[in-house]
Amino acid sequence: MMRSPLYKISFRYGLVAGVLSFVLLVALYYMGRHPFMIAPYLDFRILLFGIFIFFSLKEVRDYYQNGELYFWQGMIGGAIVVVLAGMLSAGGLIVFGALEPDFVASYVKKMTAYLQTFSKEDIARIGNEVFDRNLKALPATNIYKLAETYFAQGLAIGFFVSIILSVITRKQPKN
Repeated sequence: MMRSPLYKISFRYGLVAGVLSFVLLVALYYMGRHPFMIAPYLDFRILLFGIFIFFSLKEVRDYYQNGELYFWQGMIGGAIVVVLAGMLSAGGLIVFGALEPDFVASYVKKMTAYLQTFSKEDIARIGNEVFDRNLKALPATNIYKLAETYFAQGLAIGFFVSIILSVITRKQPKN
């Protein structure tokens, strides 16, 4: 089963996507834009996963399956790309956080300052208890929690991108 072009190609694209995702994380941090302070709907992984999933599925479909690709194959290929990319970038993030101690500290400082700008209406909409609990838990944040959050967000983003691209790239045989 692992000899299937779907697995091999998705694995290769997932490796490249994971490395590129980690490099972009580090680049954003050193450019003064903390990657965890970017809204999820503006996350670069939407485009990154879209490109890598699309080309991996297109390569499998066009070069190995005579132009045929089922939805379930697209979902499996997309899942491999997303999970592998997420694991690599989260693992790299843990190593980076250990080597760059200011990474977590700057996140805590920036997020605390951001949360303190919330209006009373915003806090009431979220709920006072939830807001206070999150604000008090922020100083205890560590690189493992950030990596876990990054991985989970990547899975959510990748799941929706995979659905869309599996529908777009699928081609079933004509009977």
